[in-house]
Parts: sequence; C-alpha cells; structure tokens
Amino acid sequence: MKKIQMVDLKGQYEGIKKEVNDSIAEILDSSAFINGPHVHAFQKELETYLGVKHVIPCANGTDALQICMMGLGLQPGDEVITADFTFAATVEVIALLNLTPVLVDVDPDTFNIDVAAIEQAITPKTRAIVPVHLFGQCADMDAIMGLAKKHNLYVIEDNAQAIGANYTSRDGSKQKAGTIGHVASTSFFPSKNLGCYGDGGAIFTNDDDLAHTIRGMVNHGMYKRYYHDVVGVNSRLDSIQAAVLRAKLPHLDIYNEKRRQAARKYSAAFVGQPNIMVPKTVNGCQGICDVCDCHVFHQYTLKISNGKRDALVQHLNDNNVPCGVYYPVPLHQQKAYKDDRYNGADFPVTNQLVGEVISLPMHTELDDEQISFITDLVIDFVNA
Repeated sequence: MKKIQMVDLKGQYEGIKKEVNDSIAEILDSSAFINGPHVHAFQKELETYLGVKHVIPCANGTDALQICMMGLGLQPGDEVITADFTFAATVEVIALLNLTPVLVDVDPDTFNIDVAAIEQAITPKTRAIVPVHLFGQCADMDAIMGLAKKHNLYVIEDNAQAIGANYTSRDGSKQKAGTIGHVASTSFFPSKNLGCYGDGGAIFTNDDDLAHTIRGMVNHGMYKRYYHDVVGVNSRLDSIQAAVLRAKLPHLDIYNEKRRQAARKYSAAFVGQPNIMVPKTVNGCQGICDVCDCHVFHQYTLKISNGKRDALVQHLNDNNVPCGVYYPVPLHQQKAYKDDRYNGADFPVTNQLVGEVISLPMHTELDDEQISFITDLVIDFVNA
C-alpha cells in the first residue's frame, strides 16, 4: 500500500507536470514575475469558470478577506457577524481593521453558521455577515441573503474551502460558491482544492464599482503608476503561482469529483456505526449520494460521539495514518479573541464539536486500499 498522506500534492503534480514545468520555464525566460500574462489569463479563466464578472487575484486568502472589508468601506467599531467554529483568519482580519467581531454558533450537521444565531446577533451597529463555507459546502445562502436584504447588510463569503461547490437555491437555480454574496474571498494555499505551490488568493464580485476599488487596493491603491487614489496594500498573485493555478483549473471539477468519490466510500464504510457521525450535506444525503455536487470535501470530517476522539487521533498516528482536528479550540476561547461579550453557553454546538471532530485524509489520489485501511482502523478502535 502507498504511504497515506493527509494531502498528496506530489501525486497530483505528476498528472500536470509537463504543463506546470513548461509554464514556469516560460516565466523564468520572460522574467514577467509580477502581473504577467499568466496572472491576467488565470483571472479571465476563473471568471469564466465561476460565472462571476470580476476576479481580482491577490497574495493569499487572508489578504483577500481583509481587502473585501476594506473595499466595502467598513469602519472601526462596525460589527461583523461570523462563525465561532472556523479558522482564525476569518476573525483575524476583522480585528486587524478595528472592526468588532461578533461570533455565533454553527449548525451541528453541516458545521456552517447558524442562521437563527445570526438573526439574534444583529444590532444597529451590524454592517456585514461573513458566512464561512466550511470544509467544502455552502452555508444557507438563501436565508443569509434574505437577512442581509432585510437589515441592509453586506455579505462577504469566506470561500477558502469550497471553491467549485455548487449551491442550489430554493428556486432551483445554481450558483458557484463565492458568487452569491456581495463579495467573496478564497485561498489558493497548496492544500486547497485549487491550490498553488506557495501562497495565493483571490476576490470575487459582480459589483463593477467594488471591483474597481479593490483592483486599486491590492496594488498600493494605484490605478496609474505612482498615483495613489485609495489606501491600499501590497497583495499580488505572482506569475508562477498563476501558472500552476492555470494548469489545475481545467481539472478542478475532476479533482472535486474524486474527493466526492472518496467521501462516498468513507461514508459507506461507516454505515451502521452509532458512535461515528459522517458528514452531512445541505440536502441531508450524508455524503453517499452519487449525484450531489454541493460539497467538494476540502475536509472529510467525522464526529466521534463516545469520548474516544483524542485517543483515536493517537491511534491513527501510531499506525501512520495522518489526521487533523479542525478545530480544537473555539474562537471565543482563543486568547487573542476572548471578550467579555461572549458567554460559553451561547455556543453549545461549537463547544461540542471541538471535542468530537476528526478529519481523515482527503485528496485526489486516495485509493480503495488506503480508504479500507483507514476505515477499518477507525471502526475497530471506536468500537473496542
């Protein structure tokens, strides 16, 4: 059996090796390292793939989220509602801009932000909602956009983990994750479903004026060289990373389908295991349905309900199976973001999840032998 890896980037690279190598050699020969032809081509290709009017590449996903908030003109003291159960970058940028983070609980099945909790948290100071499309599927965007319209709020999609996922609205129409709110950010960190070979990110929007503002912001506030019209930052996607992303983008739907296939095999193996809760998709198919395209399984995350999660992590590691706990500490308990405004009793789902979740290896190169080995280890240990 091949060595099991949490993410097998080398195996994926082998399938696109010539195209990547040729493109990098071309960039080295041309020396067009910043804002070169590959960056502009990738921007257009991603706009076409997503069906969005504007893609603005930038240096990383955290910058992307921060620039979204800057572009919307959010001011110190404005409240921004987001999920307690997510990676710290989501709340980090809120704090960096001297905005006020308002953390709320999440749904126990999808792990995405709880819409009822959002509504309860809205105050006259609320300016924006940041739904995080966690682990690979969209939050309830119909309900979130309805709340935003009702209360005149911005919606900033944190799409770092769900690029390529489809969201089916209640009217039956489909949109790509990251194209529904007023603006969205994504990350091209190497382990993402669409990842480069360094850091990278992008911003998506259908708003022409906002796109124009953000295009200046990512480049020191310049639209014309040495003329600074807005306060900006230095956040540009370099040409080599764009070339890698161009090589991968035509394969993204195939990559995502391979992840779904692996998820279906995982979930099928865990059927009938009362202490193992498999991921649930927004339509409730629990990752087994072979026509579901709403989840791209950036992570395949179980809940272990009998108190054995931490011991299971050690057991898997002892057997050379990598795994992850995303996330072991809620944001409201993190030292950097503790606040007297938060009451632990307001986060019952998050407080439970941090003690139960475990993410298994998930990538495009998983094979049946590896999946069987992993699932047998999990089942035998949890039931012991």
